[in-house]
Amino acid sequence: MDEEPDEKLADRLNHLFATVRAKGGQEYSNEQVASAIRDAGTPISQSYIWQLRKRKKTNPTLKHLQGLANFFGVPAAYFFDDEVARNVDSKLDSLLAEQARLAQAVDNGEVRLMALRAGELSPARRKQVMELLDVVYRLEQAEHGNAEES
Repeated sequence: MDEEPDEKLADRLNHLFATVRAKGGQEYSNEQVASAIRDAGTPISQSYIWQLRKRKKTNPTLKHLQGLANFFGVPAAYFFDDEVARNVDSKLDSLLAEQARLAQAVDNGEVRLMALRAGELSPARRKQVMELLDVVYRLEQAEHGNAEES
């Protein structure tokens, strides 16, 4: 059975809160989102966002939907168009996987040191380092491929 539009709105809004994170990796609060939307020119309260998320309010204005969409970086159609929502969610899932790989790499002290040193290089030297890393990466992938075939 398909969800009602009201349920889709709340579920999709909650999904955005769960997947689009602040710089430190924490979930945005209703107040942070409301404040940013207000700063962009649309009056909205944290309690109204809470009510949308809890299905207490189910018919937001277009301005509120647009404010929420802008904050989370999605089209407003995300909240009511299933195909748009699938496409956006797929991109969000890919982005989350990439962020997880990056976080894991940064936890490695050697990788962090390499990144810090690379950040101090000129753009031309960084390009050379990337080219070298690409060669080493391809060699290692070929070695792993040959080891698996044995």
